[in-house]
Amino acid sequence: MSNHIDKRGFKDSAYGQLARIGKALSSPKRLELLDLLCQTDRTVEILARETEMSLANTSQHLQVLEAARLVQAKKQGRFVVYSLADALVSDFFRAFRVLAEDRLAEIEQLRRRFLEAGADLDPVDAETLINRVQKGEVVAIDVRPIEEYKTAHIPGALALPLQELKRRLSELPRNREIVAYCRGPYCVLAIDAVRLLRARGLRAHRLEASVQDWRARGLTVATGMERGSIKALQRRAR
Repeated sequence: MSNHIDKRGFKDSAYGQLARIGKALSSPKRLELLDLLCQTDRTVEILARETEMSLANTSQHLQVLEAARLVQAKKQGRFVVYSLADALVSDFFRAFRVLAEDRLAEIEQLRRRFLEAGADLDPVDAETLINRVQKGEVVAIDVRPIEEYKTAHIPGALALPLQELKRRLSELPRNREIVAYCRGPYCVLAIDAVRLLRARGLRAHRLEASVQDWRARGLTVATGMERGSIKALQRRAR
């Protein structure tokens, strides 16, 4: 009986399995869905609204991601809620994004063209934000939906979803610089927030990094709702 191992068959099969992940990531919409699920779990309805797709198309894309074992679904009452299959998926997606940004100059060109109309909206880098938060020089605000904030956020950041920002402007300290952040480099929530804040006379900048980028630097992230208010942040900053 031959002990010969079919080396080529083994390699073809192994790389074929790896290719399943590549095929699942070959759609821009599926990448966007993964990015959203890196923030927090979501129903199909919410994902469809966020990505501006029909429910049917959203479900089809999610099924492809589920077949590649990147996401998982569970029933909650009348709704189907999707989440990442494992924390490794979030790490992988961030590494995938960073690699693409490093290799593809077109991504930076797209970003610059998009921001051309607001050239003064260049982001504050993470190192600068860390130092300034530690010194109490800025107030960090998280302008993502509250569910995403509860899942993970920068410690000390105030939960101020973009849709609430206009009516809560009076709460913000005018003698402190504001740094807004959202889901990362392809999210426009922080851009809209900074434009609104500056239009109302506040000193504001945006942090382009996501919570996942923050964590990847070895920094602690917080979960749940933080106790206290802007007034507490101001007292700590004095």
